[in-house]
Amino acid sequence: MRARLLWALPALLWSCAAPPQQEGHVVLQRQDRAAPPADPLRDDAGCLRPAPEVPKAPPPPHHLSGQLGLWVAEVDPVTLRPVRALAVNPDSVFPLASTYKQAVLWALLRDIDAGRVQPTERFDVTRENQSLGSYPFDDSDVRTLTERMIRNSDNTATDILHRRVGLGAVQDVADRLGLCRTRLILPTKDWWVAQTGLSATFNGTSRWAAARGEEQRRLAELIDADSRKYRADYVQRKLNDHFDHRKDDAVDAQVYNLSTPYEFGTLVAQEFLRPDLSEPSRRWQRDVMALGFGKSALNLTHQKRVRYVGAKGGNGWQLLTYSGYVETTDGHHLVYVFMQRGADQTYTMPNTRRAFAWINAALKDLLTRPVDATP
Repeated sequence: MRARLLWALPALLWSCAAPPQQEGHVVLQRQDRAAPPADPLRDDAGCLRPAPEVPKAPPPPHHLSGQLGLWVAEVDPVTLRPVRALAVNPDSVFPLASTYKQAVLWALLRDIDAGRVQPTERFDVTRENQSLGSYPFDDSDVRTLTERMIRNSDNTATDILHRRVGLGAVQDVADRLGLCRTRLILPTKDWWVAQTGLSATFNGTSRWAAARGEEQRRLAELIDADSRKYRADYVQRKLNDHFDHRKDDAVDAQVYNLSTPYEFGTLVAQEFLRPDLSEPSRRWQRDVMALGFGKSALNLTHQKRVRYVGAKGGNGWQLLTYSGYVETTDGHHLVYVFMQRGADQTYTMPNTRRAFAWINAALKDLLTRPVDATP
């Protein structure tokens, strides 16, 4: 039986007061105005409730190991409500790896619109801000860093922009949507410094994993200050030693930015369909997100002509993530989120083909199902 979908993306609640009533020349203001209805999608703390009950996605390819999660949905572009969806473990928490970087782009463009960041700003790579892997040339401008962050998954470009807007501004991308199981606050270098035992702040507290709000921001700033003390090459050596000899799954799960397939699908849909950006910033967002990996791996051409794909993936030790938004020429708006942790493979990029085989199978199944007519 088709599940009844009572799900919609959280958005800003606009108060719509009734206009004053006219009686002769006297304006009568109603004093008994009813309180706005409670949001059925959020709990009393304002957090998005668990995923609705939807049909299960097709089984994953045999060689996709570890814990797997998937959320695939078609979303109404006006209401941001899913009209049909499939899922596996939609409420399980997974590390995001580099998939989180699209939230940095969104937070940055909000700050550009607000005048807090100028697109002409330029940045150098320093001992403090260099992260692992390759990095941009000195004097790179904001647009160059955003493109490297999404197309190349450049960690240093990401950390420069993440710190420029502020750690809390990126976390606010999730908090505004009530995504209470989603953590986006730490720049990339911070994960690895904490993971390898180099952060005195992380080592000295048991409160980090459950921290929210101001406490989370305060601890994140301290962890970030710890990370900026170390050269990237030293952190890389310590990380190699960690994975070779001292890997601790419990610690690894605490240090990464995190989400669930359902919550991150909520973020992706809102990001592309209602980002609350100026038109120039929205074009910037779409152009840069189109550089992320995903379009070439999708197999929708035999069913739908694809007009646009915005995507981002990430990988780490035994983990792999992919997310994307797909717009077809005949008006379908699709969101997919794939997550894997605890894979048999330590280097997971070869699992990409299998991951997209599953994503494609789920999209194909989704598009054959009737649209939910629930108002």
